Amino acid sequence: MTPVLEVRDLMVTYPARRGAAPARAVDGVNLQVGQGEIVALVGESGCGKSSLARALVGLVKPASGQILRDGEPLGYSAAALKAFRRHTQLVLQDPGGALNPRQNVFDAVAEGPRLHGLTDGLAARVHSALTRAGLRPPEEFAGRFPHEMSGGQQQRVVIAGALALEPSVIVADEPVASLDASVRGEILKLILELRDSLGLSALVVSHDLGLAWNIADRIAVMYLGRIVETGTVEEVLLRPKHPYTKALLSVLPDSGGRPVLLAGEPPDPTSVPGGCRFHPRCPLRAVEQDALCDSRDLPVLTGDPSVSSLAACHLAEQ
Repeated sequence: MTPVLEVRDLMVTYPARRGAAPARAVDGVNLQVGQGEIVALVGESGCGKSSLARALVGLVKPASGQILRDGEPLGYSAAALKAFRRHTQLVLQDPGGALNPRQNVFDAVAEGPRLHGLTDGLAARVHSALTRAGLRPPEEFAGRFPHEMSGGQQQRVVIAGALALEPSVIVADEPVASLDASVRGEILKLILELRDSLGLSALVVSHDLGLAWNIADRIAVMYLGRIVETGTVEEVLLRPKHPYTKALLSVLPDSGGRPVLLAGEPPDPTSVPGGCRFHPRCPLRAVEQDALCDSRDLPVLTGDPSVSSLAACHLAEQ
């Protein structure tokens, strides 16, 4: 089956200051999102998750590689981007910043359909999107402004704005990070309900492995611009192979073991270390003293969803 959204060997770079090499924010990523599937992309801040998310909706043009929707590569002309975004919508982290304070809810949700010329039956389309996003009855919310709503309601408006275009996939960048714990569960439940009722696919970007456990079918763990482990949620979170994934899991409240404290910060993306890019911080490498970790590059993971678990680690392979 053709994936709804696919990334092949994607690289996103940013110019560096003072003549340094470009920063490799996304450095050879393969990823697939199937029909009706929720994939969680997790990792530390600065690992490249948001750059990948923005590339997936055409906000950042990659240095190389391809992004495909239903097997068709994304073009970067204005017309091609407009057509692509009709079916692939971005949900941002901060709903307060995403909404125009001078627009009421109706106009905020109607903005996308108006840009795409979908004005026939606009009121019905907006009310349907608000209902699907859990803002019922829609007439009660349509005339409100963002400051008159809670954070959870604002996020539902943002989601309704995406649903108004009837997309096949949404890319949600930290969709609950700015919300209270009680509201987070409501938004995650909403995403699951949209998957079940509409067949909607989603890539959910987060630093929270607990969120991935509650919402995702598959998970991809990102470190320094590259996917280092991927597979089903059960395989990756219950039987992790990569030491980075193990370290992330060790600090969860119910992990049952001693937290693994990683040394230092992730390396500068303008100077990615040779060999395994995680080796300067890897607790296993410090014990094993394996020269392969320092010198031999690892292959880029394929992102094949038919494989239950893949990890880019010399020691895991041994």
